[in-house]
Amino acid sequence: MANLPQSLSINAPFAAAGSSAQNAAAASQANKDHKMASVEHLILQLSNPDLRENALLELSKKRELFQDLAVAPLLWNSFGTIAALLQCVASHPDTKMLFLNAHIPLYLYPFLNTTSKSRPFEYLRLTSLGVIGALVKQVDDTEVISFLLSTEIIPLCLRTMEMGSELSKTVATFIVQKILSDDVGLDYICTAAERFFAVGRVLANMVASLAEQPSSRLLKHIICCYLRLSDNPRACAALRNCLPDMLRDATFSSCLREDPTTRRLLQQLLHNVEVNRMPPL
Repeated sequence: MANLPQSLSINAPFAAAGSSAQNAAAASQANKDHKMASVEHLILQLSNPDLRENALLELSKKRELFQDLAVAPLLWNSFGTIAALLQCVASHPDTKMLFLNAHIPLYLYPFLNTTSKSRPFEYLRLTSLGVIGALVKQVDDTEVISFLLSTEIIPLCLRTMEMGSELSKTVATFIVQKILSDDVGLDYICTAAERFFAVGRVLANMVASLAEQPSSRLLKHIICCYLRLSDNPRACAALRNCLPDMLRDATFSSCLREDPTTRRLLQQLLHNVEVNRMPPL
C-alpha cells in the first residue's frame, strides 16, 4: 500500500476532501462573523441622529444579506433602538401625520395604562412617553394635540405623573405642558371642571412629593403647567384657592436659588393668581 502512487492512495482523496470542507466551513463562518459585525455597527449608529439616516439606508440595502443573522432580535434587544426609530418618525414633519393617521401611538397606550412599577414596565412606559413627547415637541401643532386629546392621552399622562419614576413623571408632565401650550389643549382642560381639578390634584400631589424629594427639572415643568392654566380666566380664579402653599412659601428656595428661569416663572404665576410673592432667598 505504501508503494502506490499518491493518486491511488485510499487516504489522499479523503484527506483532501476533509481539508477542503474545513476550509469552506471556516470561510463561511468568517464571512458570517464579518456580516454580523457590520450589522452590529450599523445598529449602534441608529442611536446617533447624525448617522441614523445612512445606517437605515445601509440596513435596507443589505436586508437580503442579513436574513440569516436574526437582525430583528438584534434591533429589538439593542438599547434604545426601537425608541429612537419611533421618535425619529414621530418627530419628523414629513412623517408625523402619517404616523398619527396610522394610529401607531395607540399601540403604545397600554404601556402607559399599566400600574406596575417593575423595571421592565418602567422602561416600556418611558419609551412610550418618549415617542409621545417627540410628537408634541414642536410648537403650534394643533393637529397633533387634537389627535392626542381625542385618544384620551391626558388620563394616561396623569397616571404616570402619579406613580411613575422621576424620569417618567418628568416626561409625562412635559407632554401635559405642551398640550396646555396649545389653545385647543388649554380649552380642553379648562372647559370641564372635572378635567381641570383632575390635573390640578395630580400637580398638587407632585408638588407635595417634591418637597420630600426635590427635582428642579420636574418642578419647572409643574410650574409651567400651572402658569399656562393661569392664562385661562376661570382656571386662574380657581388657582387662587387651590394653588399649593408650598409654591407660595420658601419650600423650594434651595432649588430655585440655582434656577433663576424657574424662579421667574413661579413669580409670574404668583402674580397671575394674585397671591403674595415669595420671600427673598
